[in-house]
Amino acid sequence: MAPNMSLFSVNAILLLTTSDSSRILTRYYSPPHIPTNAQNDNYPGANPYKTQKDQKAFEKGLMDKTAKQTSDVILYDNRVVVFKMESDVMMYVVGGAEENEIMLYNVILALRDSLNILLKNSVDKRTLIENYDLASLCVDEIIDDGIILETDPVIIASRVSRPPAQDVPNMQGLDLSEEGLLKIYQFGKQKLGERLRQGL
Repeated sequence: MAPNMSLFSVNAILLLTTSDSSRILTRYYSPPHIPTNAQNDNYPGANPYKTQKDQKAFEKGLMDKTAKQTSDVILYDNRVVVFKMESDVMMYVVGGAEENEIMLYNVILALRDSLNILLKNSVDKRTLIENYDLASLCVDEIIDDGIILETDPVIIASRVSRPPAQDVPNMQGLDLSEEGLLKIYQFGKQKLGERLRQGL
């Protein structure tokens, strides 16, 4: 009999500071589809860290365990954990005990490399907090509900990055008189008509 097949593979992504194990960005995931034979959240892949107290205890223990490690992959609390350190930030990807370590390792590399691209090689606590929106979007582009979507850092960075400043329209020379607004309305109406004709 084949095991339950699922795309769900990541239990958590954590970005913690190395100095005091404080959180920068944490995401915990539970499988979107609970098996029919599951009883009271005790099914394989269920996230046992439901409260913030449980999550912080897990994060502190994980930081203590990985502080002196030389490898990038460990087994902690019956979970496979891959991690990387950048400056004063530890990045973790947590999966179930049966997950493929290489796949999880590709996720941590994608996270590290895309953050390096987006933050111009300055991935540290201060920069991550100042650019929390980019880091959060980066995690969302890699993982959705525990399912790995993308691991190419260039594609992730291009989806997340802000538009260049020269593409922002100049609002200073805008005529807001009645005549100016009428011209804008006519222009928009003309462009909409052209687009509708092209679509037919």
